[in-house]
Amino acid sequence: MQPTPSTSRDLPFRPGPFGTFTEGLDYAARGDTGFNFYSARGDLTAVLPYRELRERAVAAAQGLIRAGLPRGARMVLIADTVPDFMVLFAACQYAGLLPVPVALPTGLGGRDSYIATLRRQIQSCGAEAAMAPAELLDYLKEAAAGTSARLVGAAADFLALPGDGAALRPFAPEESCYLQFSSGSTRFPKGIDVPQRALMANAHAIAVDGLGLTPEDRAVSWLPLYHDMGLVGFMLVPLLSQVTVDYLATRDFARRPLMWPSLISRNRGTLSYSPTFGYDLCSRRVSEGRLATPDLDLSSWRTAGIGGDMIQPHVLERFAGAFAACRFDPKAFLPSYGMAEAVLAISFSPRNRGMLTDSVDRGRMADEGRAVPADPKSGDSRRFVLCGRPLAGHVAEIRGEDGEILPDRMIGRIFVKGPSLMAGYYGNPEETARVLSPDGWLDTGDLGYSLEGALVITGRAKDLIIIAGRNIWPQDLEWNVEESLDLRRGDTCAFSIEGPEGQEQVVMLAVARQTETAEREAMRQGAQSLLQRAHGIEAKVVLVAPRVIPQTSSGKIARARAKAAYLAGHYQESGAGAARPR
Repeated sequence: MQPTPSTSRDLPFRPGPFGTFTEGLDYAARGDTGFNFYSARGDLTAVLPYRELRERAVAAAQGLIRAGLPRGARMVLIADTVPDFMVLFAACQYAGLLPVPVALPTGLGGRDSYIATLRRQIQSCGAEAAMAPAELLDYLKEAAAGTSARLVGAAADFLALPGDGAALRPFAPEESCYLQFSSGSTRFPKGIDVPQRALMANAHAIAVDGLGLTPEDRAVSWLPLYHDMGLVGFMLVPLLSQVTVDYLATRDFARRPLMWPSLISRNRGTLSYSPTFGYDLCSRRVSEGRLATPDLDLSSWRTAGIGGDMIQPHVLERFAGAFAACRFDPKAFLPSYGMAEAVLAISFSPRNRGMLTDSVDRGRMADEGRAVPADPKSGDSRRFVLCGRPLAGHVAEIRGEDGEILPDRMIGRIFVKGPSLMAGYYGNPEETARVLSPDGWLDTGDLGYSLEGALVITGRAKDLIIIAGRNIWPQDLEWNVEESLDLRRGDTCAFSIEGPEGQEQVVMLAVARQTETAEREAMRQGAQSLLQRAHGIEAKVVLVAPRVIPQTSSGKIARARAKAAYLAGHYQESGAGAARPR
């Protein structure tokens, strides 16, 4: 078994635009490129050329049609990084069914919570069919019991359905393409309705305007396929541009993060993306002396994208330093900004420029809502990463509380408009109207400012902590404690609650892995002292066990859920001194 090549011999390179997903796959199937799947040890386990993907998808689509699923029906797909998921996603397109990719279970335990979330997702979209990997079929059957899902099975069950030559009924350009559940509340899930036209517009803009794809590009990804950065960025965009992708499952990356750069080196990958924590995890492993491949060569990696969370400059600088000997070029860093409500991407920084930052006065930002330039060496400065200009055909505005458009360096709420926006939240017109205006402006819910046309993201509006009139971003508190106490990314979670006299009180959850009570108490006091010295706030630091801090399906800290759990008394001090959920 050999991986698919990086280029097709006889097929002209065409990064869109196509009218629909099926049109794009029909074209890619005429070439030699495709998807390749690797194990945690780097062994090639499966190959799925686009030609074979189309053949299998058409056969599966005929089976779904013969099974009686009406056109427009929703099909929930638990999205594992395996060929069968991709075949069934594509099959839905040819059958005129809406695929709904959903997350795999994360971490240890949490079975009941996962099943409850899965059930709400099935109910929210009114799914008539649902697929799970064989090992999760019992979970799915329990979640689907009593719902609208009348066809429930493993991937093999759906792929074995007889088609009997059923006529295909693919979506038209004006119809929907898939539903993407946002990474917000799991109690009230919102299915983002992504039209074919929006996917095609975003994929073409990403390929041409954002990444500048070429016929020689090859992508490498460990990102989960139920999240927009993995699904769109490293499945749909490469397919619609005939680009080969080498995959490492997300769970395998978590076990062996250095297999990610190893695959890039081995296959001469040119494109790969990660949230900041992926780069952090790799550089920490190198610092621990775990660089298992001494001949690692990352000189082919021309685009090292960053997105999916707030970008931390020091983490990327540490990664560049750790892999400098492996010929990693820091100019490859490509910060970007986006969200599932805009399919994926909204803006990209300039290519081949690396990470561009802006140092601002932290105190004036809090007091005045302005990003005033400051000396980056100053103790009261904060660096933000520039995420570039909006994609071609898209526009962004920074608006104040009264809706007025703000000038450069004034911090406000980010609104965007363009051809990539969602149709709305499926079956939820009230939530749609809350964020999407009649004239096509999307309220992103993010805060930031503009700088000579570039977007700078400063945080989420709903996560703001306000102490004595000062705006404090929880990311500032979390990153400072993690960096100073050498904690892992995601080991802290800061939010505010109402104190006994109505004032805001900062609470920070912090993962404690120490076993000795004295060590734990030293960590708690160290975090409290640091927050007092660096930010001038009194905070209650609650030590928690690993895997307790809740995350969204895309791996971000779910601060609202953590706060709700804290207020509900779901954390209690154990004998060892670390709070665990009741």
